[in-house]
Amino acid sequence: MAQQASTDIATRGLIPIVAGGTGQYIWAMLEGHSVPAVPPDPEFRAALEQEAEEEGGAQALHDRLRQIDPDRADALDARNVRRVIRALEIYHATGQKPSEMANPDPRPIRHLVLGLTLGREALYQRIDDRVDAMMAAGFLAEVERLAEAGYPMGQGALDSPGYRELGQHLMGEISLDEAVSRTKTQTHRLTRRQYTWFKPNDRRITWLNIADPNVVRQAGNFLLAHLSDTAL
Repeated sequence: MAQQASTDIATRGLIPIVAGGTGQYIWAMLEGHSVPAVPPDPEFRAALEQEAEEEGGAQALHDRLRQIDPDRADALDARNVRRVIRALEIYHATGQKPSEMANPDPRPIRHLVLGLTLGREALYQRIDDRVDAMMAAGFLAEVERLAEAGYPMGQGALDSPGYRELGQHLMGEISLDEAVSRTKTQTHRLTRRQYTWFKPNDRRITWLNIADPNVVRQAGNFLLAHLSDTAL
């Protein structure tokens, strides 16, 4: 669907822009990766889900994936049990590493990848400031409404940093200060994992330091140069 939308935008003389952090999906779109055609195995999933519910079970499943496919394990948080189980399911069904099954299309989309980066200390400070701003804007009240509506915090669509931690606070397990601190720490970890998909030495990426006051001009110059090459 994203490829179709990009084609539609381009045919109207405009430039499609894909913004992300979701590395697997971005590279799959740009390079034409295919999704492994492995149907769900309910019995296999149920057995692993039961293992995950035991103390230390989620980490044990993640360790099992690391033994099979270190690259896929690096890209997944051990707490994201659903995706860890899916990776193990693919290996169980095919005997192949999930990270090696996304075969690229021989006709990938022509593209320019601009990566935005920042020094680690400054980046963490921006993350912490953003979490504080989210709290000031009513993040806790949002989590409270969702919890009252019956949504499990830290699962499914609510597995991003903050929901699990604030949910634990609402259940009386941790203080609000601790929940906020853990949210910041989890976001730091998420940032580090994103560099698994967007490596600083990846030649496919043109990196720009957002601390540079000329970063917008640099991005424009790279884009103009790319469009010129494309026209040729």
